[in-house]
Amino acid sequence: MQKRRVVIVSPALADANNGNWQTARRWQRLLAPHQVRIVRQWPGNDPAAHAQALQDEVMLALHARRSAEAVQAWYAQHGQRGLGLALTGTDLYRDIAHDPQAQRSLALAQSLVVLQGLGPNSLPHQHQEKTRVIYPSSSTRQTLPKTNRHLRIVMVGHLREEKDPHTLMAAARLLSPASGILIDHIGAALEPALEQAALATQAQCPHYRWLGALSHPQTLQRIQRAHLLVHCSRMEGGAHVLMEAICSGTPVLATRIDGNVGLLGEGYAGCFEPGDAQALAHLLQACRSPQNGPSLMAHLKHQCALRAPLFEPQAERAALHQWVQDLWTI
Repeated sequence: MQKRRVVIVSPALADANNGNWQTARRWQRLLAPHQVRIVRQWPGNDPAAHAQALQDEVMLALHARRSAEAVQAWYAQHGQRGLGLALTGTDLYRDIAHDPQAQRSLALAQSLVVLQGLGPNSLPHQHQEKTRVIYPSSSTRQTLPKTNRHLRIVMVGHLREEKDPHTLMAAARLLSPASGILIDHIGAALEPALEQAALATQAQCPHYRWLGALSHPQTLQRIQRAHLLVHCSRMEGGAHVLMEAICSGTPVLATRIDGNVGLLGEGYAGCFEPGDAQALAHLLQACRSPQNGPSLMAHLKHQCALRAPLFEPQAERAALHQWVQDLWTI
């Protein structure tokens, strides 16, 4: 395999510690031995950056709207050759419907990537043929013993409207402190009103804790120790935290949106409608105290175990290397 110089354009870098950054960093690692660098802008604003940009052979841009300038700059110099675009949830389920910059990025890219199986359905028909699915991956981690004294829940996501933390907080209020269900909420407060809501919920509900932003290793430990991961998002392109939970042996409860169903499968039993705090609270209670029949928790674990092979690093590595090869040779 001939090594290529690959530039990943990500609207978020390490300081953001969000999904775009996690994807960019993971792709950089998986694409070895290619020479891969991550930038926020391309070609950059100084002579040194321009000199590096002249050596780039393949661009993988994350986000059709936020990386639109880089996509257009690459196309102006190279045409479509080597230009790959990975679509986020806000691309698929908001921006490409009305934003001219996002729409132009779709047209300019040689190849498109979505991160879950239902993603192509949201693209205009003329772009679906140049679209492929590359599932994100996560290393398999040891499944840690879980106590029977309570049900430990974790939700991971910065406090912003797209992640819909209100639904988790409303579900916490519907649960009794004596229910044996404890909720840990991880994420930086990106919107002041949501920070105030989290603090108020924590004050009113002793079984809910807002932990703020944690490092990635700390977050992974919390996921491993939890009985369930809850994901309330209204808009997702393919949430990496779902794979991290599944590959840690922690089943999930998630909103019934394409970005989640495309990862979990059409028949996944742990889905609830976006914004439905009552349904989330009911699922949590069912996982804590099964009344009749087989355990919902056992069923969710089984379903997640069946999906886990989709998220193995070797599968994502092979798909990424094939993408880069196709971008260079087609």
